[in-house]
Amino acid sequence: MRTPAPPAPRNRGFVAVLILLTAIVVGSTWHTFSHTWDEPEHLAAGLSLLDRFRYEYDIQHPPLGRVAIAIGPYLLGARSVGKPPPDGRPEGVEILYGEGRYWPFLTAARAGVLPFLALALWITFAWAWRAGFGERGALGAAAWLSLTPAMLGHAGIATLDVPAVATTLWAVYAIMDWLQSPRRLGVLHMGIAVGVAVATKLSAIPFLGLALPACLVSAALTTAGGLRLTRLGRRLLDLGAAALVAFAVVTLAYGGRWKYFTDSTHKFNQALYFLFGKTGRAHDLAYAFAAHVPLPESLQLLLGGVQALEVHNQNGHLSYLLGETHGSGWWYFYLVALAVKTPLPLLVLGVTGLCLALRDGIRRQDPWRVLPLCLGAALLTFVSGFSRINIGVRHVLILYPLFALGAGYCVVLAARRGRTASGTAAARLGPLVAVGLLGAWQVLALARAYPDYLAYFNETVTNPERVVVDSDLDWGQDLRRLELALAERHVERLSFGYLGTADLAREPLPPTVLLAPGARATGWIAVSALARVYARGGYDWLDAQPTVARIGKTIDLYYLAADAPPPSAAPGP
Repeated sequence: MRTPAPPAPRNRGFVAVLILLTAIVVGSTWHTFSHTWDEPEHLAAGLSLLDRFRYEYDIQHPPLGRVAIAIGPYLLGARSVGKPPPDGRPEGVEILYGEGRYWPFLTAARAGVLPFLALALWITFAWAWRAGFGERGALGAAAWLSLTPAMLGHAGIATLDVPAVATTLWAVYAIMDWLQSPRRLGVLHMGIAVGVAVATKLSAIPFLGLALPACLVSAALTTAGGLRLTRLGRRLLDLGAAALVAFAVVTLAYGGRWKYFTDSTHKFNQALYFLFGKTGRAHDLAYAFAAHVPLPESLQLLLGGVQALEVHNQNGHLSYLLGETHGSGWWYFYLVALAVKTPLPLLVLGVTGLCLALRDGIRRQDPWRVLPLCLGAALLTFVSGFSRINIGVRHVLILYPLFALGAGYCVVLAARRGRTASGTAAARLGPLVAVGLLGAWQVLALARAYPDYLAYFNETVTNPERVVVDSDLDWGQDLRRLELALAERHVERLSFGYLGTADLAREPLPPTVLLAPGARATGWIAVSALARVYARGGYDWLDAQPTVARIGKTIDLYYLAADAPPPSAAPGP
């Protein structure tokens, strides 16, 4: 297998333009949406580390992506207010509302995700180039990813899902690069990339744990793929060196501080308990060592995060699917979410292209073509069998760059057939026309969805609220639209069925009363999709009432009066 020459400056320029245009589209959505459920806590945690050198809010998420989110607000003057941990949402809410600079702080926080979006697009392009897709295929793969609503929707809010996709994808790329070309710089590259991924989101640990065997399987299926298992000791030493580099990156991300884990007044340490248990020889040695030798604080925080995440997964998370709520999830949750949240052209071309790339990769002895399907299958099997936290397609967002690689490969094959196949023009150009039409469909779907990429569902779904809701449809983002609609209608009082993290008392709403599930009200009433599905029928009494408007994609607005019909002719937001 011959390694392709590096991309020409012209190709890199095309990718840069694509990244810029994608960032402009994402940035144009920022002021449409209020903050979503998780944004305050991410901002609070990152700002606490920047401002007070403490990391204590919701430690089941590492700090790197949160620091990127907090840098912009910090430069604008946002500071930590020091509300007690571990729940960082009250802290984040106070930061956003406290100084009257809600929109500057929120906009700056959301801008912190754009570098990760750029990284995801670049790595997708680089992977396709390395797989020999050529100029059209590599640019096509990056373009397909830039046209994916779920990626753009989550890139437009200050959360960790797109940062996790970008950094984990980079780490997988670095691992495969090292397996094929075990250079010293490759070891350093792999260590840095893995460290950055782990310091961004803990899901990188199992994902990369699956990526290494997926890379090995891909290389094994392509015996000339460049994998040399001779000098196994050297390989193991390289892995050890990369692990040390990764741990150094993680330590720096957590602040780079060292401490004694135990002393005369602190005889118990949660991290040591997690690693070595409650008693035993190893326990005693670890505690004796930790009492006399300072260790990176990152080790304690990282292990604490892993333990918190493990407990969270064991306990489950209340979630919603196909009209049912459940505390421990469904094995098929992510299959359904991908089926309804992925544009149909990308779903068709992505899966088809991954299968064809696997076939041709084995034939051409190219593990870069084999790896996407192996990795995607491993990740989807893992989350379906292991995850009890089913709260959105965002947890498998990393599959979208793999789908984009498959779609890019379909572009390659269609163009190749148009150049080389014999027969009629229809036989030669048919595949290229079909791919072009599917691409146009994807562009049209993206344009029609604007700016509601977070709440996008494909054409198979007419009532999204009956399928999936939490972070796939309603994450609290439409509150600003409701405020504008109420101001336009001169509403003087509102009853609101709402679930979210906004401080309604400090929002520009008319006097508002939270409408509890099962309670009745008259006058103006609004109910969000998230509140409705988790109320378990508590708002069903409104189903018989006509809606005045659907606000955004997630909030129904009603007017109920005993002596007057609802003003159905009122203008929309």
